[in-house]
Amino acid sequence: MAWLAVDEGYEVALVEGRVTARRPAGRQLKALPKALRDHPEVDRLRRLAEWLDRHEASCAAQVDAWMVSSLPVPTALLARVWPDEAWQAALRDLAIVGDDPDEVGFLRDATAAGELKVVNLDGETVRLSPRTVTLPHPVLLPDLDDVRDFAAELGITQKVEQIHRPTWVRPEGLSTTDTEVRDYAGGVFPSRFSLAARATALGYRVSGGYSTCKVRDTGRAVEAAVWIGEPYWDSESATGSLNWHDDEGRSVRLDEVGPVAWSEGMRMAAALYAGRRIEEGGDA
Repeated sequence: MAWLAVDEGYEVALVEGRVTARRPAGRQLKALPKALRDHPEVDRLRRLAEWLDRHEASCAAQVDAWMVSSLPVPTALLARVWPDEAWQAALRDLAIVGDDPDEVGFLRDATAAGELKVVNLDGETVRLSPRTVTLPHPVLLPDLDDVRDFAAELGITQKVEQIHRPTWVRPEGLSTTDTEVRDYAGGVFPSRFSLAARATALGYRVSGGYSTCKVRDTGRAVEAAVWIGEPYWDSESATGSLNWHDDEGRSVRLDEVGPVAWSEGMRMAAALYAGRRIEEGGDA
């Protein structure tokens, strides 16, 4: 961003997301001079920085939603948003699948003409022009360990957690009547508020007494929910069971939960449980 002239010969600009000032000679200052802290241009830059942070988070959240829901994304849309640095950061190096479901590649570029540049698992850069692509959830990727090893060789890092996202595979032989999982139940927190705050900080929605996440899996929308306690309960609280519901609010049997919904529900339950109070000492 260009430097803007303000009072007393100073100039200000956004540098790495922070309002920075420099003297006329060009030397950047470690902190804003007191005389500039309430300057209108500084305030404008602060508000711009806040908007950029929100925009960056919004782009990442949308890309994450595309992946978790396995929704087809128009290639033309990727080409349109790619010049935006926030969108590009969220999309770059994500594993994508085009017309061939067995051909996985890492997205490196999207041209204005709607052409995608992808590094395939043979290490070759190829150009694709499918009408839509999917950003597969890692639990759906065949040979996930090999994909991870190859990504490490290429030095790939992803802003939106995909290939290194923790995954859980639904076990075989589940009861045809069970509707809940208690693997991560019983994690004690000082209060219901602290448990709800953890859920929110992790990006989950808190509704009533539950932490929830919605997933579109096997062609239908399913919501995973973990009990976190009655609202306004001010005593200690504990994580409860995990279950899934359809759009009509009906419980989904465990043997009917799809692979993405299962993995994302278990991921939420495990992440909540990880913040529990750990007892120390001989009675721990």
